[in-house]
Amino acid sequence: MEYKIGDVVELKKQHPCGSKIWTIIRVGVDFKFKCCGCEHIVMVERQKAIKMIKKIVSENKGEKNV
Repeated sequence: MEYKIGDVVELKKQHPCGSKIWTIIRVGVDFKFKCCGCEHIVMVERQKAIKMIKKIVSENKGEKNV
């Protein structure tokens, strides 16, 4: 599956703020996620990030594919 900057995804585990919804703000060797609940930013290695993602909630059609 291809993920793009700006995609909104649902992760398997809940963040301490209560939200499972995150926005992808960096894609590459690492993924950078921004929590849609509290705006906390985390950076996760690519393999772990792909396993964490449950589904894409909404796609950003305007950004490049990676």
